[in-house]
Amino acid sequence: MIRFVLYLLGGLALGGIIHVVTVLGVPHFAERDAWARVAAFGPDGRFNAIPRVAPGVKPLPGIDPAMAHAVCRFSLAKAPVRIKAELPDNYWSIALYDRAGLVVYSLNDRAAEQKPIDVLIATAEQIAQLRENPPEDFENIVIVDWPDRDGFAMLKAFVPTPSLRPEIEAALGTASCQAAPIAP
Repeated sequence: MIRFVLYLLGGLALGGIIHVVTVLGVPHFAERDAWARVAAFGPDGRFNAIPRVAPGVKPLPGIDPAMAHAVCRFSLAKAPVRIKAELPDNYWSIALYDRAGLVVYSLNDRAAEQKPIDVLIATAEQIAQLRENPPEDFENIVIVDWPDRDGFAMLKAFVPTPSLRPEIEAALGTASCQAAPIAP
């Protein structure tokens, strides 16, 4: 009887370990992760419009149909990335996600002290280099210390009425997400 109980406990422990390892490993092996899904909207290094939510069609999970969305994938391998956008006075937000799709930083119209949006995403090493030879407008830039090499930014703007959607989508279309080389 004792042997049976020991085998049963060992089997349950082994099953629990396998279950935990499998659940934690799924994001690493998934082909349709956030990084891959965002790539479908357009090239890296620029904001790409996310199609509107329609009945039965949702381009990404959690997309709000009352908002207009644009997304930009970026890499800090060669240089920091600077995001600039001039958005209407309606509610807007920008969220910066790591490659796994987790929010690392976010900012909205109520928290921002300035307009237009001006965000610089850089690694700690790149920020140190920038402090040695800062650009002229360094004090007016929101600087985000990025923990990894890759990520993506999502701009969202509230569309209060359907008649304003073209104007808001045009504003999202003018947003920039470009490499910002560090001056020597």
